Amino acid sequence: MGADPESRFEEIYGSSYGPLLGYALRRCPDPEDAADVVAETFMVAWRRIEEVPRGGEAKLWLFGVARKVLANQRRGERRHEQRTAALRAELAASPLVAEPPAEDLSQVGRVFRTLSDDDRELLSLVAWELLDPGQIAKTLGISRNAARVRLYRARKRFARGLAAAGIDAVHAVVIEGSAP
Repeated sequence: MGADPESRFEEIYGSSYGPLLGYALRRCPDPEDAADVVAETFMVAWRRIEEVPRGGEAKLWLFGVARKVLANQRRGERRHEQRTAALRAELAASPLVAEPPAEDLSQVGRVFRTLSDDDRELLSLVAWELLDPGQIAKTLGISRNAARVRLYRARKRFARGLAAAGIDAVHAVVIEGSAP
């Protein structure tokens, strides 16, 4: 019977990769999806190498596996689309997500919008998610000290923006609650 599993897999891969990729490319709108189908098909072949038929039947077996992988991929996409649509509908009805028109923003809101995305994210994690610097560090994948320094700087920039707009930062902003 012969060849060790690794050699057998290499032989199957070498003889079937091109046809299998063509099969997937003709069925997937995105070449990356086709590459995923081929990779997953060969992963199944590796795990089940003893079940892969010999000779030319191996390619047909791989096509069958690829067909099932594609079906799973499409089912997953449909489930994802359904969950996304449901979430969009839920979010559209949520007062937490509804963004006020620009003219309805308070002066504080306008100053907040002038901050960088990073500063807004840090200040939002404190004010809206109620995270402390240690939790922010874990969320952002940085050290606690880096989180504290970034938060301190973001607060200072926000305070300067508020001052420039003539807003008393102590009375206007809850974000100043926890000093680094």
